Amino acid sequence: MKKILDLNKTIFDISQDNPDILEIMKEIGFEDISKPGMINTAGRIMTIYKGARMKKIDIEHIKKIFKNKGYEIIE
Repeated sequence: MKKILDLNKTIFDISQDNPDILEIMKEIGFEDISKPGMINTAGRIMTIYKGARMKKIDIEHIKKIFKNKGYEIIE
């Protein structure tokens, strides 16, 4: 099965299709996403783009990591 990361979807929606995304995001610097309840609250409105701006993480760096992990990126 092809792994796809749609950067326009919420983190909640993305994680429903690919639960391993949360662990990758944690590795990148989104530690808060692993806190209890975060995926069901903030994750329902937060996209990777929004999170990257908030955490000051370069979106190109994020895309590169996901591509290296076998994801096709949709922007």
